[in-house]
Amino acid sequence: MSEFLDFLRHKFAYVAIAEFKPGKFEEAKHLYEKAVSTYAEGFKGAYLLQKPGTDEGIAVIFWDNVGDMEANQNEAYQAILNEMTPLFAKAPNTDFYELVSEIHPVEE
Repeated sequence: MSEFLDFLRHKFAYVAIAEFKPGKFEEAKHLYEKAVSTYAEGFKGAYLLQKPGTDEGIAVIFWDNVGDMEANQNEAYQAILNEMTPLFAKAPNTDFYELVSEIHPVEE
């Protein structure tokens, strides 16, 4: 029964689309990984995507709910974000999405 209830509960994703100053993506990646490592309750995984040959990227962080994301924005997270801010070419576009479909490959 709990598997069925887990299936009914949707995850949420925080998505940030950003462009960094030339040559700063690698430093931003390191800080992103450091920030994500501070997450605990409700954190379900994270991805960082980079457009090849550019300093543009997309961060996707999955949560059980919006409250868990907000609860994980502690002092350590904020300090890392403050380190990352000067690396942006312009402010990132951010939004929050509900995961409404999740498809996995069929295992043989």
